[in-house]
Amino acid sequence: MSIKEIFTNALRKRRIDDLLKISQHTDLRKTLGIFDLIILGIGAVVGTGIFSIIGIAIKGGAESVGAGPAICISMVLAAVACVFSALCYSEIAAMIPVAGSAYTYTYATMGEFAAWMVGWILMLEYAIGNITVASAWCGYFTQLLKGFSHVLPPFITNCPIWLRMDYITISHMCTKYGWDIHDKIPYIFGKIPFAVNFPAIFIVFLLTIMLLKGVKESTRLASILVGINLSMIVTFIAVGAFYIKPENWQPFAPNGFEGVFMGAFLIFFAYIGFDAISTTAEEVKNPQRDLPIGILGTLIICTILYVLVALVLTGIVPLNNIDTGAPLANAMSYIHQDWFAGFISVAAIAGLTSVLLVYQLGTTRILYAMSRDYFLPKGLRLVNRKTRVPTVLTWLTALVVIVGALFMDLSISAELCNFGTFTSFIIICVAVLILRKTEPNRKRPFKVPFSPIFPILGILICTGLMLFSMKSLTTSSMLFPLWLFVGFLIYVFYGYKRKRQERFKQSTVRNMEQNVAEIVNR
Repeated sequence: MSIKEIFTNALRKRRIDDLLKISQHTDLRKTLGIFDLIILGIGAVVGTGIFSIIGIAIKGGAESVGAGPAICISMVLAAVACVFSALCYSEIAAMIPVAGSAYTYTYATMGEFAAWMVGWILMLEYAIGNITVASAWCGYFTQLLKGFSHVLPPFITNCPIWLRMDYITISHMCTKYGWDIHDKIPYIFGKIPFAVNFPAIFIVFLLTIMLLKGVKESTRLASILVGINLSMIVTFIAVGAFYIKPENWQPFAPNGFEGVFMGAFLIFFAYIGFDAISTTAEEVKNPQRDLPIGILGTLIICTILYVLVALVLTGIVPLNNIDTGAPLANAMSYIHQDWFAGFISVAAIAGLTSVLLVYQLGTTRILYAMSRDYFLPKGLRLVNRKTRVPTVLTWLTALVVIVGALFMDLSISAELCNFGTFTSFIIICVAVLILRKTEPNRKRPFKVPFSPIFPILGILICTGLMLFSMKSLTTSSMLFPLWLFVGFLIYVFYGYKRKRQERFKQSTVRNMEQNVAEIVNR
């Protein structure tokens, strides 16, 4: 095979008309409306960011400085970066309502190789992001159990850290506090350390069972969780507003623009869930109308909530006293509202559970689209006849999260997730610009205003935030290119060959059908 032929195959695009035909004859069930989409969007967005990452963004982490009270500006900046991308998502999702999100859109605009790499990046965004959420969920769950110390046995309320944390996190804690790691975790045969985040594994397994029942059933669960979550957040804002001390907002930006930009990068993780809406495109009743409303509605509602929470949190707790693990619950305890701190933990668990649910849903739909395009083994895309759920892929994504939760810590996985999200957002903006040139007359139920200015602004802001953060986040900025390289190797040694084999089979079948038709006509 010549070099020219290899490049031709790698740049081969999917026709939009072919994609639309696939969506019309999908094995998935069309059951979602506008309310369902907004619930899924809020369920994916209002979770880890507001209950965990916000503390790190305000105070700073191991490799980043904090934004301080200026976190509200960071949130607006992150929201602005999302708005341009959200508008592009809305246009292209309404135009091509097919499962797969950015992967499918890239296939229609940039070709096979770019689509595979975007699909690989989306796995970083969703699967690795889910590991982050699972770790945060475990933290709030163990904190909630401590409130039942007078009812439950000590082994449950004060569970050993080797049963609720990964080895890397425990190792960092031992280094920080001068502990002997051999006193904190057991060693198999005296050499192999054993640590497992059991609560994280449990919740992932439980949600997998729920997802297997069907997308509509999963949405009902998400509605209940989101209701609990939002009621507690609104109450936190209402109660905390009476305890705000303006002097706590001074200095407003203790680390200047660096802190604001780093805060925007970290808090960006809180916004990534809105693009999960587009992964369910084939299960939406009226995707041309409902997808843009769901995406933009989610972004607007969540931005308002985030800014209000940030103002209240930094107004009632001095910067040095903000807790990075459970900032909202700690804030209520700080103002001696311990009764409400427990409710915050319940809301956090509900919010993080909804994020886990939607992320796993999004992961399976992206892998389903990739499997349908023959990049992955055919058996993976099998759909249950009764529930219309890709069963094998649902279990596979659960296994990935469970294994990852054994050794990845929250900060690194969140940063990697952000790199993947920024990249996918940039590609979506580029895809809209390409389609405006290649498909100018195709019907667009929703159009990005002020194009090409808005898509270009989306590209510039996302690129700027990502490049700026790489100066500080040395670990994740090295792991991200490594992830891309692994994806490249998989395409070269597996995906490309499998795609050619499938095309050859399809070509052979078509030729046989034509020969049979000619014989019959004679």
